[in-house]
Amino acid sequence: MIDTHCHLTFPEYADCTAEVLAAARHAGVAGAITISTTTTDAVRALDLARRHADLWCSAGVHPLYSDRPANWAEMREVGLDPKCVAWGELGLDRHYKEPSQETQLAVLREQLGQLAQWRVEDPRLDKPVVIHCREAFDELIPILKESGLPADRFVFHCFTAGPREMRMLLDFGAFVSFTGVVTFRNATATREAAQLAPIDRVMVETDAPFLTPEPHRTVRPNAPRFVVHVAEALAALWGRDVASTNAALYANAKRFFRIEPTPLA
Repeated sequence: MIDTHCHLTFPEYADCTAEVLAAARHAGVAGAITISTTTTDAVRALDLARRHADLWCSAGVHPLYSDRPANWAEMREVGLDPKCVAWGELGLDRHYKEPSQETQLAVLREQLGQLAQWRVEDPRLDKPVVIHCREAFDELIPILKESGLPADRFVFHCFTAGPREMRMLLDFGAFVSFTGVVTFRNATATREAAQLAPIDRVMVETDAPFLTPEPHRTVRPNAPRFVVHVAEALAALWGRDVASTNAALYANAKRFFRIEPTPLA
């Protein structure tokens, strides 16, 4: 198992990354990817990833942080390091009023333009892209199509929408990643959507420190070790055994992000 999306640079994990990752391995989670929210955060994430063998990072600007200064040269430099295995998270968020949609769109288009250019300039910068999409599928997917980046190199992280949106992203050709939301009893539409997702295009994550899954929903902060419960919930939805589900999800994450965690003892 790999927690493909967490935020270990957040203050909840200050000075305890080693313990968090050790607890994850004890639970059967072989590695994690800490995801950036700003270009400054990407530098911190890379420093953290370099200090832990089975931790990787991304580099990008989250739409809810798009009103902060972005240093694209700094982001590109992080992306050149082999411990940086993805761009993002980037995208659109229509749930909150701020930053404005104009600001989010401008930064999104600028990022996608940079990624398309860098991909041509240097094969080391040809990385998958982690997408944040909240209440914005109709607006975002056409923009991703226009970017010229391959559809199968995008993953829509923390999917919490319904069957309609799932069909949209699958028709587009992207991957999808689920969080503890699929364990929540009130997430009926998201569970219905998960049943439509082909297992070879699915990954799992915690989005820690947020969205702790059942049966630990009251635990704060969330942590990579709890991603096993997301996989168990998907196995139940698909009517599959847990072992084969875990193996498939693990293979998907390794292939998509081009990583090879240290085997569990």
